[in-house]
Amino acid sequence: MKRIGVLTSGGDAPGMNAAIRAVVRKAIYHDMEVFGIYNGYQGLMEGKIEQLDVGSVGDIIQRGGTMLYSARSEEFKTDEGQNKGIEQLKKFGIEGLIVIGGDGSFQGAAKLTAKGFPCIGIPGTIDNDIAGTDYTIGFDTALNTIIEAVDKIRDTATSHERTYVIEVMGRDAGDLALWAGLANGAESVLIPEKDEPFENVVDRLKRGSERGKKHSIIILAEGVGSGFDYGKKIEAATSFETRVTVLGHIQRGGRPTGADRVLASRLAGKAVDLLLEGQGGRMVGIQNNQLVHHDIIEALKQTHNLDMSLYQLMSEISI
Repeated sequence: MKRIGVLTSGGDAPGMNAAIRAVVRKAIYHDMEVFGIYNGYQGLMEGKIEQLDVGSVGDIIQRGGTMLYSARSEEFKTDEGQNKGIEQLKKFGIEGLIVIGGDGSFQGAAKLTAKGFPCIGIPGTIDNDIAGTDYTIGFDTALNTIIEAVDKIRDTATSHERTYVIEVMGRDAGDLALWAGLANGAESVLIPEKDEPFENVVDRLKRGSERGKKHSIIILAEGVGSGFDYGKKIEAATSFETRVTVLGHIQRGGRPTGADRVLASRLAGKAVDLLLEGQGGRMVGIQNNQLVHHDIIEALKQTHNLDMSLYQLMSEISI
């Protein structure tokens, strides 16, 4: 394989640029040509493709977002859209494609592979909700963004003796909320994977108040529901002054952490290796700090499993 493409799709995640950089430079090291595809699958269908060189990816490893931009495309979910994409790839002589993104991006890569065009998926999403890998690119940076924000909110919660409900991202996964709750010493963490009775949360708040606690932090994953609705319930049940903060898209931006830069580089290097071996229809991941790869279609059938031992630990030390 002498000519490959790379694109980013779906929600951006810190570390995507580090992955793009590693794909381009490792491929060039192995005498391959690399083409960047702009605006995800939508850009692929429209032929927004240009060759990248070593200088094209200089000075991007520290930047959040994605230099290739991203877009969502309903049209690409159709056979006609996928065929348009393959026509463009053939037009540019591209023999293999690396797709950096989450579940939806992997679905597109699987469709192209099924049509005979080899694709490798690199998991890039702050949600950490992809099966077949312990961590996804962007998760660590988003986690640290939440930790910093909650630390600041705690200062205000203490000063005003308030209860705060903080809604974080994660889609249908509770990893961000759980890890942030453990790292921030939250009183309660509400995640989709565990049905925490409302009465338990209220009892914990009241016990804390009775022993003189001046403030409380509750972290709620967006997959559970609205932080504002939950905050109103808390205030009605306890009469404690309650405020709500929805962190929103601040969690998706910012300079990637060292962990995300290294993870992105390692996964990207492995993806290029697989294309060099002539493989397609695979996704790369990291498990027990070892690089692995799986059949992308089989991986999509699996469910990401949250480490519930962390939830148990959280419950035991947030008394």
